[in-house]
Amino acid sequence: MSELHKNYIGGEWVGGDARPNINPSNTNEVVGEYAQGTAADAKAAIDAATDAFKTWSLSGIQQRHDILKATGDEILARKEEIGRLLAREEGKTLPEAIGETARAAQIFHFFAGETLRMAGEILPSVRPGIEVTVTREPVGVVGLITPWNFPIAIPAWKLAPAIAYGNTVVLKPADLVPGCAWTIVDILVRNGLPKGVVNLVMGRGSVVGQVILESPKVNAVSFTGSVGTGKKVAEASIQVMRKFQLEMGGKNPTIVLDDADLKVAVETTANSAFFSTGQRCTASSRLIVTEQIHDKFVEALAARIKDLVVDDSIKQGTHIGPVVDQSQLDQDLKYIQIAKDEGGTLVVGGDRIERENPGFFLQPALFTGTTPDMRINKEEVFGPVASVIKVKDYEEALAVANDTPFGLASGIVTTSLKHASHFRRNAEAGMVMVNLPTAGVDYHVPFGGRKASSYGPREQGKYAAEFFTTVKTSYTQP
Repeated sequence: MSELHKNYIGGEWVGGDARPNINPSNTNEVVGEYAQGTAADAKAAIDAATDAFKTWSLSGIQQRHDILKATGDEILARKEEIGRLLAREEGKTLPEAIGETARAAQIFHFFAGETLRMAGEILPSVRPGIEVTVTREPVGVVGLITPWNFPIAIPAWKLAPAIAYGNTVVLKPADLVPGCAWTIVDILVRNGLPKGVVNLVMGRGSVVGQVILESPKVNAVSFTGSVGTGKKVAEASIQVMRKFQLEMGGKNPTIVLDDADLKVAVETTANSAFFSTGQRCTASSRLIVTEQIHDKFVEALAARIKDLVVDDSIKQGTHIGPVVDQSQLDQDLKYIQIAKDEGGTLVVGGDRIERENPGFFLQPALFTGTTPDMRINKEEVFGPVASVIKVKDYEEALAVANDTPFGLASGIVTTSLKHASHFRRNAEAGMVMVNLPTAGVDYHVPFGGRKASSYGPREQGKYAAEFFTTVKTSYTQP
């Protein structure tokens, strides 16, 4: 039995029943034992955050800067170690996992700087002799509910701005991947974060998450996950009139036009659709391809897929790791069968495969002969499964790309400045990529989408202040 990783509540590490963190590349391996929080734990964490807010909201910007900077420094110094943990608990390849860990460090560094760049406004009143000031203040106790597909980056990009702007936090990471979130909190604590500012309660969403949603003491909730759960977050938040921020699903398109560079098209779509095992909300699972390049593109992409190595996430040379767990694997296989039943042609992949150790390994699947109305092109699979839709020209491609209830990311591969410029303006998505994978964003610019993909202010960059602060307008007559 490995050491129990406890919850952190009110400045104390609190034990309880444990849940094994299983390696999806080797289901015989337990990555660690992590505490399962109770409803009482969640309530205690909210109370601790409420008490800590009284002083932390008035803390100095230098103190916040120093804690965030030191945390980023330690994550960066330990990126290989933490990256290995990430790869083992989530299944992302080791290079991807190390890269995500470095990104988390950069996020903490960015928001360390933001603490020193907080600005307000001084404006003249329409009434002579009166001064108007506009300032930002922390919103209060913030509940952070994070998903399993980016175990360190997403907790980082929610935690860092929450702390930077003077809020206190109750963090509930995904039950499948508690290790990276636990590590961030441990680093924050050892780098001087006061008691109660961040509280970690690991456990089931139906238990811990529900308490967060029901508590009137929680002033804001930032959630990343499924559309269905996002709607529940919204409904619960409206009941207590709190701020809420939702990042949910995607059914992201990439258009490949006849004038595209074929090599760029293949590498862009392979990365977008299959890397990180397709388990990214920004993954591009709809490949919309014009007639003249269609056959050449499909042949070249199928060949590229066959060259991708699916294996243990830690192994050198692995391009794609396992699916995160049995439930997700079952969902992927279900959609592969649905696509077949709907009349799609499976060009390559789609089979579960065995490796040296037992794991959730799936060959990347590519379908052709699909139409926009098929379920495979309407519903999010969240796995290494992509389908090709053949279209006549750019105009039809744009219409198909926008024909979705989602609007997170949208991409195009073209050498035409005319089409690239028109697409950037007319793609109904929060993020647009030209000749780049849809999955790949910077930490210092806003992240978010439209329609059913997102709700509320953007995450990351200076735009994070819109959610994690509230505006105050003050009038003074000297």
